[in-house]
Amino acid sequence: MDINDRKQKSILAGTVLLASALTIFGIVMLRQPTLYNSPGLSTSGNGEHKSNSSLPTLSRQENGLFQQHEAGVTHVLVTGGAGYIGSHAALRLLKDSHRVTIVDNLSRGNIGAVKVLEKLFPEPGRLQFIYADLGDPRAVNKIFAENAFDAVIHFAAVAYVGESTLDPLRYYHNITSNTLVVLEAMASHGVKKLIYSSTCATYGEPKKMPITEETPQLPINPYGKAKKMAEDIIQDFSKNSDMAVVILRYFNVIGSDPEGRLGEAPRPELREHGRISGACFDAASGIITGLKVRGTDYNTPDGTCIRDYIDVNDLIDAHMKALANAESQQVKTYNVGTGRGKSVKEFVEACKIATGVNIKVEYLDRRPGDYAEVYSDPSKIRQELNWTAQYTDLRESLRIAWTWQKSHRNGYGPPIDAH
Repeated sequence: MDINDRKQKSILAGTVLLASALTIFGIVMLRQPTLYNSPGLSTSGNGEHKSNSSLPTLSRQENGLFQQHEAGVTHVLVTGGAGYIGSHAALRLLKDSHRVTIVDNLSRGNIGAVKVLEKLFPEPGRLQFIYADLGDPRAVNKIFAENAFDAVIHFAAVAYVGESTLDPLRYYHNITSNTLVVLEAMASHGVKKLIYSSTCATYGEPKKMPITEETPQLPINPYGKAKKMAEDIIQDFSKNSDMAVVILRYFNVIGSDPEGRLGEAPRPELREHGRISGACFDAASGIITGLKVRGTDYNTPDGTCIRDYIDVNDLIDAHMKALANAESQQVKTYNVGTGRGKSVKEFVEACKIATGVNIKVEYLDRRPGDYAEVYSDPSKIRQELNWTAQYTDLRESLRIAWTWQKSHRNGYGPPIDAH
């Protein structure tokens, strides 16, 4: 019995020591820095980590420039800055002499876009990339604690209506919850200016056209609902804050950088959820056999849906105007569109001309939930921010985007044989 007692006491002591060691290890790990400018990681399309030694890194000396406010320099945090719209915004901010920090988990963005920006603006203190997920509050708080931001432009979001109906919880987490995390970090660290990327999907199926900012917001899919919830959180928080906020509701975004430096490169597995421009380009490239147009019996001049297509360069210009004119203790909301609708048939014909390819088109029955026409009334943003869409030639916007697509058949990845 004495031997057994000694064994039991020894086992108990060992267990206590192991538990103590694990506890200490856990505390140490919690104090370790979150993944930050790490050169060895990127993500696959589903957000899983994989090795990638090509992520940009910063020296401590260079990073110090981002840790202090500087007179005459606006330091802007661009969430989702490796994505289609976010990368174009980062390019414009850098051209306008702003300091830019991109935060992206690369689940939808492209590190190749960041590399392009890094090559264009290699000077210290211009651009830094932080690999992080906005769903990690500790990581986000660390980013804000270690950087002196003057403003945030919050693009980061999953953004496909069809996908949102298949995986709604992902959309509520990614859009609504992550926006709350960003707001909390801004409040904790005294960052007073927010430009929020929203969508016309928050309006749902409007009964009257054109859509104004006073049109009731009655979203009909998880994507629109998640964005509407995020807007509501921002509005409620701002009632007791001196934050300057501008919410921009986008219509259908097309186009790319006229100088061919950036473009749209969605994940191949998401093609079925993508924009009509992407489908047109895929058909023109032979990636898909043809284009499927759903619905030819709507109450429109040619029977197909009418949408408002806004060039990404105009959209980014609206963000710059919003950044310059955001006012403390105010939340301003603007539609960003051309104010003119184009039918799907008109869009397809413009794409055929822009690509020089006689795209095969198959006309099918309506898709459930689609509505006949959606276009904006941009009067408010014109009057208050002096913004008007300039890139309104649909063929030219598509031609510019197609030029990039043709020379980037593998997106930002290694070139592939055109044949």
